[in-house]
Amino acid sequence: MTPPPRTSAVAPPTTPQDIVEAAGHPSGSGNVKPHYDSRLANEDLAPLRTQKWSWYNIFAFWMSDVHSVGGYVTAGSLFALGIAAWQVLVALVVGIVIVQIFTNLVAKPSQKTGVPYPVINRAIFGVKGANIPAIIRGLIAIAWYGVQTFLAAQSLNIVFLKFFPGSAALLDVSFLGLSALGWISYSILWVAQVALFWNGMEVIRRFIDWAGPAVYVVMIVLAVYLISQAGWENISLDLSDPAQPDVGFWGSLGLMFMAIGVVVSYFSGPMLNFGDFARYGKSFGAVKKGNFWGLPVNFLFFSLLVVITASATVPVFGELITDPIHTVERIDTPVAILLGGLTFVTATVGINIVANFIAPAFDFSNVAPQKISWRTGGMIAAVGSVFLLPWNWYSDATAIHYSLGLLAALIGPLFGLLIAGYYIAARQRIRTDDMFTMSETGAYWYRNGYNPNALKALLWAGIPTIVIAVLPKLIADLGLFDISWIGNFTWFIGCGLGFLAFTVLERIDPRVPTFDGETEGISDGTVTEDES
Repeated sequence: MTPPPRTSAVAPPTTPQDIVEAAGHPSGSGNVKPHYDSRLANEDLAPLRTQKWSWYNIFAFWMSDVHSVGGYVTAGSLFALGIAAWQVLVALVVGIVIVQIFTNLVAKPSQKTGVPYPVINRAIFGVKGANIPAIIRGLIAIAWYGVQTFLAAQSLNIVFLKFFPGSAALLDVSFLGLSALGWISYSILWVAQVALFWNGMEVIRRFIDWAGPAVYVVMIVLAVYLISQAGWENISLDLSDPAQPDVGFWGSLGLMFMAIGVVVSYFSGPMLNFGDFARYGKSFGAVKKGNFWGLPVNFLFFSLLVVITASATVPVFGELITDPIHTVERIDTPVAILLGGLTFVTATVGINIVANFIAPAFDFSNVAPQKISWRTGGMIAAVGSVFLLPWNWYSDATAIHYSLGLLAALIGPLFGLLIAGYYIAARQRIRTDDMFTMSETGAYWYRNGYNPNALKALLWAGIPTIVIAVLPKLIADLGLFDISWIGNFTWFIGCGLGFLAFTVLERIDPRVPTFDGETEGISDGTVTEDES
């Protein structure tokens, strides 16, 4: 017997006169239909009326994500692992191709339906259950938003100290663990990022379209300058310490796999919620093209630029410097410090906006759409990042490992669930409108708004992955055997377990509908459309 329909609070329909903007788009871009429940829908979460991002916009997104101080240090560290440069390049290619493949997988459901990551999860977790992955991803983003803002503030500090020598006195005054100068730089960047975000997705798109190439120009200039000082014959792609013992064949193979794991883990956050951006793509073909140029091509070129620049610091400064901020500081000319400092500030703001601001904006809006808009969700992340005082715990590897490690270990399982849910259980077929109804007869109501299979799969995959992420380091810290290297592969382990657990549960007790034989109101990802 079919249960009676649940009474729903109906969201007001979108009209051309609406002044509400959907994530910065012109009025009416979020198509809030009359029957959408206001507890699930607002202009920011509803399917877009128009999707107009080109492949270049996606390409620029990845440039902003890669071109940062964190990206620079990560790429440089891989070439210092103690294996041959060609082995590092092979690992980089394999790792970034894996990222490209999985990014395309997570992009498709959002591009086809025009909804962000937390909304597409309603088809997998249920209309209420989708808040679980949204909150997990949002909390991770808040923490890293604070860290990235702090790193950018470090760059700005250098500019202040060079052009305003008197500001050095502010380093002697501190509050809550941060110097007065640090607070000034942090506050300037915090306000600048909020102002950029507040102007909406279109302004953000224009910013990342400009920021990525701008950083490249400065990095190329920096590399050319250092090479001219060092001499090309003194440049090496191997940054490892010559005193390091030879690791042998099996050791080098293990380090290659570790490098692959580091690459995938580095991109795991923005990769998970890439649907927040893919939804704006004018076609899935455009998204895939942008991912190709932005990931394998861009990341490899950037990595080579990093290793050449870092290698040149040895003959020029007498030591290996893998932090671009310190490299610019050592050049010690006003123009270089100003240009370099501001460039890496821009780069870090770029990754912060795309990776750590937009994700929680949609995630927290998804929790209570009628009370939390996209902008309000972003402000929750911005304010929350300050209260976490990231400068106090960022330098503590143990704190990072046990706090963020717990949440980050769930990124893999969440990814595995999304892929299994969309491609295996739902067979790429989603009834978009049913993701915006609280009716008990809705396709994604499941059991009281939660899909029990998704919750079980998250536990079955998440608990072992968290144990693998935390326990080996704890054992090593106690002076026992050291297998902490396995922490580099928690994404793969979690993703595999999440995918397997949900697939098996859905085979035993199918919950996710496939809408076989239906066409009306169905987004079918198997149907090839015009991808121009």
